[in-house]
Amino acid sequence: MPANKNALIRYKTIDNCLRNPYRRWTLDDLVDACCDALYEMEGITKGVSVRTVQGDLQMMRSDKLGYNAPIEVYDHKYYRYADRDYSITNMPMSESDIELLQEAVDMLRQLQDFDQFSEMSDVVSRLQEKLSITHKGQKPIVHFDNVPDLKGLKLLSPLYNHINNRHTLRLQYQSFNSREPQEYIIFPHLLKEFRNRWFIFGSRANDMALFNFALDRIVNVEVEDKIPYCDNPRFDPEHFFDDVIGVSKNINNTPRKIKFWADREQSQYIMTKPLHTSQQLLSKNTEDGSCVFQIEVVLNFELYSVIMSYGAGVKVLWPPKVANYISGTLHRAAQAYDKDKPDIEASEDVS
Repeated sequence: MPANKNALIRYKTIDNCLRNPYRRWTLDDLVDACCDALYEMEGITKGVSVRTVQGDLQMMRSDKLGYNAPIEVYDHKYYRYADRDYSITNMPMSESDIELLQEAVDMLRQLQDFDQFSEMSDVVSRLQEKLSITHKGQKPIVHFDNVPDLKGLKLLSPLYNHINNRHTLRLQYQSFNSREPQEYIIFPHLLKEFRNRWFIFGSRANDMALFNFALDRIVNVEVEDKIPYCDNPRFDPEHFFDDVIGVSKNINNTPRKIKFWADREQSQYIMTKPLHTSQQLLSKNTEDGSCVFQIEVVLNFELYSVIMSYGAGVKVLWPPKVANYISGTLHRAAQAYDKDKPDIEASEDVS
């Protein structure tokens, strides 16, 4: 069982005492030191029992926390470390420990836009510094996509708090196609990130229709105190996105089976990185290495974008609606390139 904060304070206090060779420490002395430390650091006044400190000594001696502290009793009542150079703060970390901690630090850094995690920034920085020293100044080997100046990120923490506190919100929202902002009164349910862009999902107050709003298009947010918050029983944030690629989905949308062919090169990539968790391999051509796959998802723009990102290496076989949409889009794209086509031989090499 992981040690709680107060227990860690006691372990560190006991460690500091036992490392001091210029004083003899009885059990009562260790109890008093722990009481003083908890009062100074946490304002706890109820004290610590002898039994608690005895349990701490036993825990530190064991390998449950990896300490294996060489605590010994001498003259029948005094405590000390048998190894005067020992300290629980000097425990070596294995290579796997360092890698796991580095991954955790990298992930924690992605939460920097939430005020709820701002108090952790100093801790994360200190951990990062320690890890860098441990690795002798090794440069970072993990990098996450991050757009620190992305418009709308400042709304993350306020919207998080509004959802957490069940506030009804009045939004001023201006889509890319609107000349003026439109007003919505919503019950906010969920924040979701997709491709470095954040969205808030909420139900419109007058009819409980589900909307998603891109944070970078929100002009203003205010709490609407006159309308009590309501949950939407049809919106399940844990499973709502199980059958969708991206964020575009309405509550009434039902998934469709999409069958598509992929050439040898793209098939290898798609098998190692599926388009969706529902992906199945239907057949494989042993002659040319091409494959036919199937996924079952809601039809939306993000699905079309993903399929078209494979270019000529992927072709939709079913349903015709999807095949026709993608065919028409790619045809228009080809026409745009053919129009006023430059002299390729005379153009500068950009490869």
